[in-house]
Amino acid sequence: MSVQKKRKIVFIINPISGTQDKDSVIRQIEEGIDKDRIDWEIRYTEEAGHAVEIAAKAAKAGVDIVVAVGGDGTVNEVGRSLAETNTALGILPLGSGNGLARHLQIPMDTRKAIGVINEGLIEQVDYGKINGIPFFCICGVGFDAFISLKFAEAGKRGMLTYLEKTLQESLNYRPETYELETEDGKVKHKAFLIACGNASQYGNNAYITPKATITDGLLDVTILEPFTVLDIPSLAFQLFNKTIDYNSHIKTFKCKNLHIRRTEAGVVHFDGDPMITGTDIHIELIGKKLNMVVPPGKEKYATGMLSTAVDFFSGIRMINDAIVDDIVRKNKSLIKKLKKKE
Repeated sequence: MSVQKKRKIVFIINPISGTQDKDSVIRQIEEGIDKDRIDWEIRYTEEAGHAVEIAAKAAKAGVDIVVAVGGDGTVNEVGRSLAETNTALGILPLGSGNGLARHLQIPMDTRKAIGVINEGLIEQVDYGKINGIPFFCICGVGFDAFISLKFAEAGKRGMLTYLEKTLQESLNYRPETYELETEDGKVKHKAFLIACGNASQYGNNAYITPKATITDGLLDVTILEPFTVLDIPSLAFQLFNKTIDYNSHIKTFKCKNLHIRRTEAGVVHFDGDPMITGTDIHIELIGKKLNMVVPPGKEKYATGMLSTAVDFFSGIRMINDAIVDDIVRKNKSLIKKLKKKE
C-alpha cells in the first residue's frame, strides 16, 4: 500500500494587512490545517515587495501551494511570482477589500478558508498585465487610480479611509479623454474612469466588471463616462448589485489586448496599488497560466438574484459598519478629552 506524498505549503503573512489579529490567524492555521496530508511553514513579510521574493523562492524549491495571508496587495505580490510556474496560489483573505477572494467565493471566515486550502482543488486561471506588471483582479486609469494613490498616501487602511477619499475627491475630479485601441480598432472616449477586469470586482462586493470571469481569456472593460451628482446614488446602487453595466453612463466591451493613450503621464492602478506611468498604457490578458486554489464547485459562480442580493447587502453592511466604527472611535476620543479637562 503506497503512502500519499504530503503537499508542501508556505503561508506568507503580511503582518500589517487588515484588522484581524495575526496571532489568532496563526492559531487557526495550526488548528485547522490537515497535518496528515500537508507539511507547512509560515513566513512573514518585512517590507513592501518582500512577498514577491518569498514566493519566488518557494516556487523554485517546488512548493506545491503558496498561500497569501492578507489583502489584495499581498495576493498580487505572491501571485506575480507564481504565474507560469507549477506552484499554486492560495488565499486566506484578511484585507480591507479581498477582491479576488470574493470573486472566487473563498470564505471570509479564516477557518472555512483554511478548509479550502485543505481540499486543495486547483484550477488554471487567467491573469493580466498592465505595462508588464501582473494583476489578478482589476486594473485601470482615471478616478479609481487617482483614489488608490490618495488612499496609499493616507497611511491608513480600511473601508472608511477609502470612502472618505472617494467622497472628498469625487466632486473636484475632472474626466480625461482617452484613445483606446483593441484588436477591433480605435475609439476615443471622455471618461471618469476605465476599469479592466480579469475578475469582477474591486473588493467589498463592488462589481465594476460584473460579467468578468477568470477563465475566458478576455479582459472585461468598463468605461464610466461623465455624470452629474444626481447620478451618484444609482451608480452606487448598481455597483453593489452587479448591474452597473446597465447604467446609461457606462460602456462595456471585451478584448484580449487594450492600448490606452492619454495626453499626460499620470497614475494607473493594479489590484488597488497605484503606479505612475507615461501617456501610453498597454494591458493584456494571459489565459490560464496561473494555478489557483479554488473552492469546490465555484467559478461556475452563482450570479442569480439571490447571490446578487446577498452581495449587495453585504457591501452596504460593510459601509455601515465602517461608518459606525468611526463614530464610536470618535466618541471615545471625545470622552477621553472631556475627562482630561475635568
